[in-house]
Amino acid sequence: MVDCIIIGSGFAGISAALTLQANGKSFQIFGTKNLSSKIEKAERIHNYPALADISGKDLCAALSSQLEKANIEITQERVSGVYELKEKFGVATQEGSYYESKTVIFACGVESVKQIDGETDFVGRGVSYCATCDGFLYKNKTIAVLCTTKRLEHEIAHLAHFAAKIYLIPMYKNVEVDFSNVEILQKMPAKIVGEKRVEKLSFVDKTSENGVKELPVDGVFVLRESIAPSILMNGLQTDGAHIEVSRNTETNIKGCFAAGDITGRPYQYAKAAGEGNVAAHAVTAYLSALKAVTV
Repeated sequence: MVDCIIIGSGFAGISAALTLQANGKSFQIFGTKNLSSKIEKAERIHNYPALADISGKDLCAALSSQLEKANIEITQERVSGVYELKEKFGVATQEGSYYESKTVIFACGVESVKQIDGETDFVGRGVSYCATCDGFLYKNKTIAVLCTTKRLEHEIAHLAHFAAKIYLIPMYKNVEVDFSNVEILQKMPAKIVGEKRVEKLSFVDKTSENGVKELPVDGVFVLRESIAPSILMNGLQTDGAHIEVSRNTETNIKGCFAAGDITGRPYQYAKAAGEGNVAAHAVTAYLSALKAVTV
């Protein structure tokens, strides 16, 4: 069990990792090899101290080099759940792995794709974020899949082996999914509908009598790069898309901290790096207090 698990490999997560390492704490950081799509896609960055007029790709390369020199490896698994246990946390991933730590830092940024109306209401009742976790539950059934990135097409392939019918709603170009039971819809759903469980997916359709078209489905898979923190961890206090934190990045759950864009505006690298540093120091202080109590 490590001292801290960091969820996110952007500026906040990297800053937290470097500070935890300097403080002699063990940790594991979850993210992707490109670190941050937000940074990578930035054309030019002008307002970061000492790095005037640098491209996002060059900045990512510099960060990767720094991590390599520090012997910090990114665990390339997507976190699917964080669970508060007795004086520790359990972290599950969509790849089927399970890890434990004494503390957690959420540094996963803000999901840019807006949730569908009804999405949160049906989590665990027909709405899923993990194809490998829940795909087998929909054998010979009809499902809808909302996918935000080409990198997750392998999960659609996994679902195609189980479902009788898939309505795929891609939010990216150049879709390369070709299965006889997959129908591609180039239209965003308006609402997930049902009583006890998901029953239908509705779309705005001006040609229909009531302006709505409904597709009967048994479930909806939402495949995004990241999952909203309020869904990842039960009981986490949020304000819309953001996690509520104190000045030292503490959340309402003891041992759980948050830093970067996920804590709110401004969405800037300098703010994220600063909060990552603060979160790491807060983790260090928390662990010291915890050790003092248990000794």
